[in-house]
Amino acid sequence: MGLDGLSRRETITLLAGAAAWPVAARAQGRGRLPTIGFLGPNASNWTPWTAAFVARLRELGWIEQRTVAIDYRWSEGAPDRDSEIAAEFVRRKVDVIVAYGGAVPTLKQATSVIPIVFPVALDPVGMGLVASYMRPGGNVTGLSRQSTDLAAKRLSMLRELVPGARRLAVMGAPMRASKLEIDEVERAARGSGIEVSLLEFRRAEDLAPAFEALKDKVDALYVVTNGLVGTHRKLIATSALDVRLPTMFSSRDVVHAGGLMSYGPNFEHLFRRSADFVDKILRGTKPGDIPVEQPTKFDLAINLSTAKLLGISVSRIMYVQATELIE
Repeated sequence: MGLDGLSRRETITLLAGAAAWPVAARAQGRGRLPTIGFLGPNASNWTPWTAAFVARLRELGWIEQRTVAIDYRWSEGAPDRDSEIAAEFVRRKVDVIVAYGGAVPTLKQATSVIPIVFPVALDPVGMGLVASYMRPGGNVTGLSRQSTDLAAKRLSMLRELVPGARRLAVMGAPMRASKLEIDEVERAARGSGIEVSLLEFRRAEDLAPAFEALKDKVDALYVVTNGLVGTHRKLIATSALDVRLPTMFSSRDVVHAGGLMSYGPNFEHLFRRSADFVDKILRGTKPGDIPVEQPTKFDLAINLSTAKLLGISVSRIMYVQATELIE
């Protein structure tokens, strides 16, 4: 019997039920696997985090190319690429999008229908990604990095390792999220009597002249980590070392690349948790009904080789506090 043969009440009930079908069931009804559009800044940088996400999906019953398809796209830190990839995901009607926080505003402009999950975002409420932590609303949810909340803590740890620092450079990309953390670092630094120099960069070509300008003018460098920084992490770390600048980052992958230290949430854990969010959405939960989570596990990583090259002594207290010491 077609819809013409149903009463108005039966028709409304049928349509309402269809709207409540799990995303996965609707995808399979279209003759394909449910599809996750996965957008990150850089494939090599995100390899361990992507692996953690896929491993957790597998534990939840979502096996790549068997019960779910994952389309990976990489922006290389270019905002224009975010727009192109967002348009592609919308055109292909993927069932859920997983993306770094910096790309979410672009994705929100592209779609208000497709669920969006961010495994990491600097400050989801401050960036306007969600209405609140408990009630995100709309089609977006995910996990916070709490970067603005941790800014003063990072600065304190950097000063513990470099106690004589009186002049600080703060580097970040010209983005709203970065500005929020920069403001917090600047406030904390000036409250401690530290002179602050702000440094923006938009592309790799900006880095060499920026570091040359910093040489002998500042005592330490605080880098606001985002997709652009992650893409060029090796160049940033080595450039800072060339001009003998101690550095603080928010993710330990940059410390593995030669940065001095980092303090922030465990990204592998955040990416694993984001897979739980995707699982709920594929089984029918609305993203706006899933509270944004804040990290519970934090890593302090110190590169001992970099410290030695800079002539920095790592105290026993810092040794004990460190989650990871890189030789």
